Amino acid sequence: MPRVDFTPNLARQTAIASREVHAETVREALDELFREFPGARGYVLDDQGATRQHVAIFVNGEAVTDRNGLSDPVDEGSVVFVMQALSGG
Repeated sequence: MPRVDFTPNLARQTAIASREVHAETVREALDELFREFPGARGYVLDDQGATRQHVAIFVNGEAVTDRNGLSDPVDEGSVVFVMQALSGG
């Protein structure tokens, strides 16, 4: 099963936990987690369901190519990594 991991800051802010999921696309993987952790959805996705501007999602170390539909495929050994850009001084 693919695994979805989050940066420690994002996990702390949303109380979401990394998990193995049943999914064939990034969208399916995230949707499965958002059913369990609905509060995290707004941190990662905008109102149209696209990746927020300051969020980056990687599959096996490569940035997803479909930031709107999240249709990038995942397989048994995939690792999906979600990170949020931090700013400040």
